[in-house]
Amino acid sequence: MTFPLRGPVVVVGRDHVRRTVDVAFAFTGLAVLAPLLVAVALLVRWRLGSPVLFRQRRSGLHGVEFTILKFRTMRPPRYPGQPDAERVTGLGAALRGLSLDEVPQLVNILRGDMSVIGPRPTLPEQVRRYTPRQRGRLLVRPGLTGWAQVRGRNALSWPDRIELDLWYIENRSLIVDLRVILLTVGALLRPRGVVGEGGVNPDFPPSGR
Repeated sequence: MTFPLRGPVVVVGRDHVRRTVDVAFAFTGLAVLAPLLVAVALLVRWRLGSPVLFRQRRSGLHGVEFTILKFRTMRPPRYPGQPDAERVTGLGAALRGLSLDEVPQLVNILRGDMSVIGPRPTLPEQVRRYTPRQRGRLLVRPGLTGWAQVRGRNALSWPDRIELDLWYIENRSLIVDLRVILLTVGALLRPRGVVGEGGVNPDFPPSGR
């Protein structure tokens, strides 16, 4: 899959309106899903122990780092370098398949770290390998869901994902956002691309390309 390179990414939008919608969505989501969140937290505590939440540094708007929140889905490694696929539990796989492990990121949205829709936040060491064009991905807040997420998720290579994210940033609008929401609902009902081929997510290319 290839995408035309069209030069620098230009961001257009009303960020204050988007931020208001983000806060309202996150607050409502946390209130409605509170019983489910408690149930999942208790299951994780029972099956995996403490801590219930997985915390990791990610790069957000303009590359500013923040701590992303997820429900834990993996056991601690039994030996150095143990593959993630071997550490994911049955409960963890179910949470990932339903995207329930991502729900704590509603707190990240309330904090202003993330938006409802945008590029998924990546690791700082991955951001350091971005090309100048790919750094355009940092011009908006990362999202809970996004255009690349609904177009293939981890089944796509990193370069393809980033190009899809850049397309979204250049073309984002109410219509595009509504399409992302509808496709996200469909992806939740019929999960695809949760993990890459063979159960292993593609690594970020060393050159950033």
